[in-house]
Amino acid sequence: MDTLATTSPSNVVQDPTQTLQRFDLLDLQQYTQEKSYSTHASKDFHLFYVGRDDVHEILKHVLSRVSVSLYMNMFGFDDDELNDILMTLAANPGITMMITLDKSQAGGVHEKKLLDSDMARNPTAFNTYFVVGQSATHQISHTKGFVADGKVGGEGSTNWSASGEGTFVVKGQAGGPGYKAQNNTQTIFTDPDAVSRFQTELIAEHMAARSR
Repeated sequence: MDTLATTSPSNVVQDPTQTLQRFDLLDLQQYTQEKSYSTHASKDFHLFYVGRDDVHEILKHVLSRVSVSLYMNMFGFDDDELNDILMTLAANPGITMMITLDKSQAGGVHEKKLLDSDMARNPTAFNTYFVVGQSATHQISHTKGFVADGKVGGEGSTNWSASGEGTFVVKGQAGGPGYKAQNNTQTIFTDPDAVSRFQTELIAEHMAARSR
């Protein structure tokens, strides 16, 4: 399969020197509108805003540094670049992954095309790590979050799409022709208890979706 080249500080997939082992939330302040946090900001939780902060780059920054494991459930999965990162990770046998997607959303035109492309690209990896299904109560699987390497969690209202994450046409700031941004939030957290509990929930949701 094709591999994703390192292109920017927020996308370092395949660079073994860049990991989450010493991740600090301060690493992400460069993607905020202010380029820095308040002096009163929490050291283990930060809330980002789509349209104000560059959420797409934040997600790339974290996901491209995965080297151990990724547990994820994403309701709206419609981002080619983030999908490429996941498929590159899926080709690495040293990384454990569980990717859960919602059955109703996966039937959308672009999302279906994206998943069909993943299947054609690497059917073994796709069938091993990805599952498309429903919640344990046969409803939509609506969680939008992940735990990376057992150290960094992400959760919020943000779907993976141009509008969901915000499209920064003018690099580094809101606005410009074709600018898109829904009212969404994205949290990144490192609190060990929250990370552990969320990872357990994501595994349970994956197993439920696999049986639906």
